Amino acid sequence: MEASVRGPVSLPEVFLPPEARIPDSFWISLRYFNLYRIVLAAVFLGTAMFYDDAVNLGMHSLELFRYIAAGYLFFGVVFHGVLRDLRDKFELQLTLHACLDIVAITLLMYASGGIRSGLGVMLLVSLIGAAIVAPRRLTFLYAALATIALLLEQSYWVLEHDAPTASFVQPGLLAIGYFVAAGVTSWLAARVAANERLARQRGRELATQTRVNQLVIEDMNEGVLVLDRGGRVVQHNPQAQQLLGTSSLLGASIASLVPGFSGGAEIEVAGRNVRLRPLERGAEEFSVLLVEDTTRARDQAQQLKLAALGRLTANIAHEIRNPLAAISHAAELLREEKRVGDRERLTRIIHDNSGRLERLVSDVLQLNKRDRVTAAPVRLRPWLGAFVSEFVANEAVPAERIVLETRRESWIEFDPEHLHQVMWNLLRNAMRYARPEPTSIRIRLDGYADRVELSVIDNGPGVPAAIQGQLFEPFFTTEAKGTGLGLYLARELCSANRASLEYVNDGSGAHFRIRCRQALKGGG
Repeated sequence: MEASVRGPVSLPEVFLPPEARIPDSFWISLRYFNLYRIVLAAVFLGTAMFYDDAVNLGMHSLELFRYIAAGYLFFGVVFHGVLRDLRDKFELQLTLHACLDIVAITLLMYASGGIRSGLGVMLLVSLIGAAIVAPRRLTFLYAALATIALLLEQSYWVLEHDAPTASFVQPGLLAIGYFVAAGVTSWLAARVAANERLARQRGRELATQTRVNQLVIEDMNEGVLVLDRGGRVVQHNPQAQQLLGTSSLLGASIASLVPGFSGGAEIEVAGRNVRLRPLERGAEEFSVLLVEDTTRARDQAQQLKLAALGRLTANIAHEIRNPLAAISHAAELLREEKRVGDRERLTRIIHDNSGRLERLVSDVLQLNKRDRVTAAPVRLRPWLGAFVSEFVANEAVPAERIVLETRRESWIEFDPEHLHQVMWNLLRNAMRYARPEPTSIRIRLDGYADRVELSVIDNGPGVPAAIQGQLFEPFFTTEAKGTGLGLYLARELCSANRASLEYVNDGSGAHFRIRCRQALKGGG
């Protein structure tokens, strides 16, 4: 089965061809290394041709020295052509270069009288050059080959020309230098290569991040202006140009675009209100301004309000329909009924549904009070005591059923009327579901640091996990006569007072908790 591939395929680096994995800097270094080889071979050949053995080069066999130097030069030129035309098998080419240096310089050293000629130092230069771009395993291989060649050449002089065995000391020290120089160079080159790879990776990541940022900025609904220290625009997105209604922004002064600008301004452009808001300042070298279309933001907010109002109206109409239908049906039957018992039943139906409508209208009217907050400092401990006494008197509840636990004295900034309504709603719910026994409801005042927690806890069955997520939705209720707006209204009133109302699932019974910030004592 053939797999179809759509679009470009991104391959990890390990699957790329070898020429793609080798950095260009390695090929450049190998090219310069080969140029050094060509120049060195040309110098050796020219010296041997024009000065014979006057400088001790080729003093043992001048003819052999000339042939070796000529071959060294020839292979250097060939390698240069291969480097230019064949970008493949980097390690193979590097190994051939190193082996050529070892063989050629060893033979040149023999033709010049052995270790005394000083040409062994030239191998050190070649090994260092190879170690710059070679893997560490190849670096020590080259050093080992050079050491073997050096010792074999010296062994020839000892065996064939009766050179003293003590003459091995100098080649031995030079061989140690080969390994040390190759190892240190390889370690330093590895560090440089790692830093180069890291810099290249960081460069790619920076380029990608810059491109992403550019795409995001260009696609923003808000305009973005980048200003230099002189307040001139050095960068912007198309939306800024459209919002400010100008054909050219680059190089323009913010003072000319927005006269009297001083850190923030709202202007009118083409019938739209546009606000400029400072977003960031970077080391005083640049600053970023956000250009916002406040007209559109207001329109969107208005649309959201209208949509919410539409959903609320639909829910209210749905809730009103059933009681009205029941009242209408009972009224029709009441007109036809003759028996007193049936008339009383139908009258009760009308009365109950009328009461339900009255409660619904009352709750809806309370929603209108959400935005009218008159916050004042409330000292919770005495306030709760007075509230519980009022609740017990009005709801005809035994006082021993409610326990007040005030673990700390706290002041909060809250509209007293809103707090009264929220607590009354929570306490009535608790009375409805708690078991009829003493201390069945606890009002607990607690908190930590500058946070105040006011909880209403009962010992009833609690709220099933399946419906906990719907507790604060409007018109959701499990009570036959309820409107479903109580908890929703309580949460909205808490939110209007910069507090939060939540259900805590921490065991048996229902636990509702109000969280708000502690105010300074007496609001001072």
